[in-house]
Amino acid sequence: MKIILPGGNGLLGRLLTQALTLDGHICVVLTRRAQPASAGVRYVEWDGRTLGPWAAELDGADVVINLAGRSVDCRYHQRNLREMMASRVDSTRVIGQAIAQAKNPPRVWLQTSTATIYAHRFDAPNDEETGIIGGHEPGVPSLWAKSIAIAQAWEAELNAAPTPRTRKVALRAAMVMSTARLGVFHILARHCQLGFGRFGDGRQYVSWIHEHDFVAAVQFLIEREDLAGKFNLAAPDPLPNRDFLTVLRRQLGCRLAIPVPVWALEIGTFFLRTETELILKSRRVVPTRLQQTGFQFRHPTWAGAAKELTTEGTK
Repeated sequence: MKIILPGGNGLLGRLLTQALTLDGHICVVLTRRAQPASAGVRYVEWDGRTLGPWAAELDGADVVINLAGRSVDCRYHQRNLREMMASRVDSTRVIGQAIAQAKNPPRVWLQTSTATIYAHRFDAPNDEETGIIGGHEPGVPSLWAKSIAIAQAWEAELNAAPTPRTRKVALRAAMVMSTARLGVFHILARHCQLGFGRFGDGRQYVSWIHEHDFVAAVQFLIEREDLAGKFNLAAPDPLPNRDFLTVLRRQLGCRLAIPVPVWALEIGTFFLRTETELILKSRRVVPTRLQQTGFQFRHPTWAGAAKELTTEGTK
C-alpha cells in the first residue's frame, strides 16, 4: 500500500514508518522540512495549512495517517495554545480538502486525537460510548479545559470533512510507551532513578499503551474496513500514578521514592517549560471498542509492559 503520514517525522511517525516499510508498504511523510528519501520512505514538503503540490500524493494513495500537531509539552500560554489549536485543526481541514478533491481518494483516514479529551475522574473509566468529555469538572484548573477544547475542535474538523468515499477513524491515543530516548517512558524512568515517588497525591490515573500495541492497533484499524469512528488507543490497565511508578521503580531496581508535592511540581514544570496537567490530570481510559472488535493486546498490563521496556532499553 501507499501510506501518507502528515507530520510523520516525530516519534509516532518513526514507529509507524519502520513497521509499515518492513511489511513492504511505501510511506510518504509530509513534513515542513523535506529530506532525502530512505528505505521505503519519501519525504514531501507541506506547510500543514494550505493545499499545494503535496496534495497529489493523496490521489491514488491507500491510507492517510495524520500525525500533525504541535507538541503539548509546553507552557499553556496564549501563543502556544493558538499554535496547538491551529496545527491540529488546520492540518486536519486541509487533508480533508485534499481527499475531497482526489479522483481516487484513500480508502481510510486515520486521524490522531488524544485521550485527554475525557474528563479528569477517578470513579470510573472512560470508554468510547460512556466516557465523559471533560472541560467542566468542578475544582479542576480552568487551564486544563484548553487542551480539551483543542481535542474537541480537532475531532470536529475530522467529522466535518466531506469525504464520503473515505472511512474515517479518530485515534484517541494515550501516552505511547517506547524505548526511544526522548519518549515519555525515558522521562518517567529518569524521574524514578532520581528518587522521585508519586506526583501530587498519586491518585490520578495514568493511561498508556506500549509502542508495539500502538502500531498493531493502527494496522488493525487500517485492515478492518468495517470499523470507523472513535477508538481509544490505550492499554486496558490504567493505574493510579502511585501504583504506576511503584511498578516502574521495581523494574528499574530503584528503592528511593520521595513524594513530589503539587507546589514542587509547579516550580519544576515552570523551569522545564511544561505544564502540570500532563502529570496531574487523571486519565482513566480503556479500549472498549478495540477489545470488542477482536484486537488482542500484546502488552495488556503495565507490569508486563514495564518489564519488556526496561529490558529492551538496557540492550
